[in-house]
Amino acid sequence: MGLTNSSIGIKAVDMGLSVKKQSENDRVVALAGNPNVGKSTVFNALTGMNQHTGNWPGKTVANAQGFCKTERHSYVMVDIPGTYSLMAHSAEEEVARNFICFGKPDAVVVVCDATCLERNLNLVLQAMEISPRVVVCVNLMDEARRKGMQINLEALSDKLGVPVVGTSAQRKKGLEGLMKTLDRVVEQKPGRRAVTVQYPQEIEKSVKILEPAAEECAGGKLDSRWLSLRLLDEDPSLEKEIKDFLGKEFSERGTLFRAAEQEKQRLNALGIGPDQYKDLTVSALVNQSEEICRETVIYRKKSYQDLDRKIDRVLTSRWGGYPAMLLLLAAVFWLTIAGANYPSQLLSEGLFWIQDRLTDLFIWLHAPAWLHGALVLGVYRVLAWVVSVMLPPMAIFFPLFTLLEDAGYLPRIAYNLDKPFKRCCACGKQALTMCMGFGCNAAGIVGCRIIDSPRERLLAILTNSFVPCNGRFPMLIAILTMFFAVAGGGAFSSLFSALLLTAVILTGILATFAATKLLSKTLLKGVPSSFTLELPPYRKPQIGKVVIRSVFDRTLFVLGRAVAVAAPAGLIIWLAANVTISGVSILNHCAAFLDPFARLMGLDGVILIAFILGFPANEIVVPIIIMAYMAQGSILELGSLTEMKELFLQNGWTWVTAGCTVLFSLMHWPCSTTLLTIKKETGSWKWTALAAVIPTAAGIVVCILFAALGRLFV
Repeated sequence: MGLTNSSIGIKAVDMGLSVKKQSENDRVVALAGNPNVGKSTVFNALTGMNQHTGNWPGKTVANAQGFCKTERHSYVMVDIPGTYSLMAHSAEEEVARNFICFGKPDAVVVVCDATCLERNLNLVLQAMEISPRVVVCVNLMDEARRKGMQINLEALSDKLGVPVVGTSAQRKKGLEGLMKTLDRVVEQKPGRRAVTVQYPQEIEKSVKILEPAAEECAGGKLDSRWLSLRLLDEDPSLEKEIKDFLGKEFSERGTLFRAAEQEKQRLNALGIGPDQYKDLTVSALVNQSEEICRETVIYRKKSYQDLDRKIDRVLTSRWGGYPAMLLLLAAVFWLTIAGANYPSQLLSEGLFWIQDRLTDLFIWLHAPAWLHGALVLGVYRVLAWVVSVMLPPMAIFFPLFTLLEDAGYLPRIAYNLDKPFKRCCACGKQALTMCMGFGCNAAGIVGCRIIDSPRERLLAILTNSFVPCNGRFPMLIAILTMFFAVAGGGAFSSLFSALLLTAVILTGILATFAATKLLSKTLLKGVPSSFTLELPPYRKPQIGKVVIRSVFDRTLFVLGRAVAVAAPAGLIIWLAANVTISGVSILNHCAAFLDPFARLMGLDGVILIAFILGFPANEIVVPIIIMAYMAQGSILELGSLTEMKELFLQNGWTWVTAGCTVLFSLMHWPCSTTLLTIKKETGSWKWTALAAVIPTAAGIVVCILFAALGRLFV
């Protein structure tokens, strides 16, 4: 839930941006910075385990707040979303801008990457225009030294006119100095900043005209120069926030607003329209950053990024980028498949041993058979299957995915796939959300927040389920191994299955491109937007932190949601299999009803009803199929793939049936967890329904075509 005044207590800031204080004397500090600068590492090192997370009120953007103390002060550290600029274009950037501008933090700490300081100073200069108390934390100093870079921190502080502290947060070096500097900054009276960004002459003239009225209107609540600059920029979102913040003092009928409109007309007459104004202001920030870095940063090597560039020549080239992605994808799947088998078996044995003990307990209590069946063979058994099948692959896949992210490779994937997605009128960042969908489609949907354009974010959300999550992997692997991977037996079976699975994944990716293209030309027309894509330096992953973060933030979070919806599903499945009408279970009645349409798709009624009942969790589809074929009253699994294949063959399966089942598993409605996440992210039942209809319609059409072609060769 969002962190609100009513839910957590003390309201520290206005505009609905609430933070939790432990006492009234706590100082609120905004921790800002570009993505991939180690901002969260600084935050975690300062606050340790004394932190909590939530959502910004009214937003789906996550926040993190933590507490730390010095001898002189106690602080609430607010880790605001990473942003390249305070000229916001996305929900994350809006939150970062609004907290710094209107949240009234006692100080702003801007974390910079020492290896690419020039780009980071853009945000520093913007923060200094807003806040009178800014501390610059130049992080990754150890990495800069390894690259042959030397930063004169004293000279940098003199040039900026604010305190500058060097840190290596991963090694916890320099953090004590950062906190001592923060103590001094929060105690000093706000003064005029020592450096002022110089914009083109005509813009400066307009600012000078507006500043007196801006100062009177703002009443000290906002910096008058910054307010003047922003009123000259046509940003309706920011204007609304300013109106809400200043209230009656800022009105469209007021002196300041009228003066701003006159100055915008004057600039427009001089050829400085809205787009030109943005270009000129950004250029001024970039030029000033370059000038400061020229005088404060020394490069001892001619090129400090030689190794990164050599690697990128392979991983981002036309001939090397795509093969590298496919090989990495196949390797991750192979490690997931090979590594998950044994722990999944152990977990299954342990959970079903508990089931036997529960059965003994019900017998000892003389509980009625229907109660034992509903609770133990229904609810508990489904939960056991979901946990045993879902947890081990996620516990392997998510850390591997996070390691690639931590090493700096995922932005390269977005770079490689940017052109294909642009041809579909979408955004290259969709590649990252698609990759997250391999672990869990719900996590992929949440990841779509990184896409700035609402239209492109919707495209990514509606097509995310075309890539299978790990909940579908067990079914895909089992069917591919039984019917298509005979030649890969022996020691190579898992590797061959991984290659086949990779081919299926490629089919899902192609389907994603096709669906995205179709939507962008029909329902969600538009031109692909540009975006800033940083290729961060390659870094040695922090394996321990990666494992902990991926397990707690992703694996257990997703598993918890799956378990919550699987429990009632277990009861429904048991009732469907055990309640009879005219001697035939409801499950078999439904299967017989669906059978004609299912056979048109190359399936049968049992397979289709299993997919429907598997809506809460894809992991239980195969056990439901087995249960229906064997006329059992509860979910079960056969002892080996050989026995399973024999059962399927006895019930009319062919390679066409297997192929159609794989295709429908790849393209059908998302699970309930994913749909609930879509509803939460979009706030619309219409888009949620469409997210279910699109892949399902695609799956039905593809299965019918595949079945029609397959029957020609049977």
